[in-house]
Amino acid sequence: MTQEEKYALEGRVVDVLRTVYDPEIPVSIYELGLIYRIELSDEGVLDIDMTLTAPNCPAAEYILEDVRQKVEALEGVTSANVQLVFEPAWDQSMMSEEARVELGFA
Repeated sequence: MTQEEKYALEGRVVDVLRTVYDPEIPVSIYELGLIYRIELSDEGVLDIDMTLTAPNCPAAEYILEDVRQKVEALEGVTSANVQLVFEPAWDQSMMSEEARVELGFA
């Protein structure tokens, strides 16, 4: 995969992550700042580190599986490893301006 192809695919990964929502929050996990790392190898292996707004989130499994299925469906991604991490701890300052406005924090 060329550097240009890799860059384009990473952009499509971000686009897909913007379609994943916590069922209780009307803002994407990407805009909430829950995605900490996106790393794509030249072979198409995608590593994503993400967190949740709360460690005991009842929708955790649903959200992780939604992320995995959507990114693995992208042409060029051969597999996806989605890791749930809690360091650093998530807080509202990690949200995009768009998310803050949508949730009434701005």
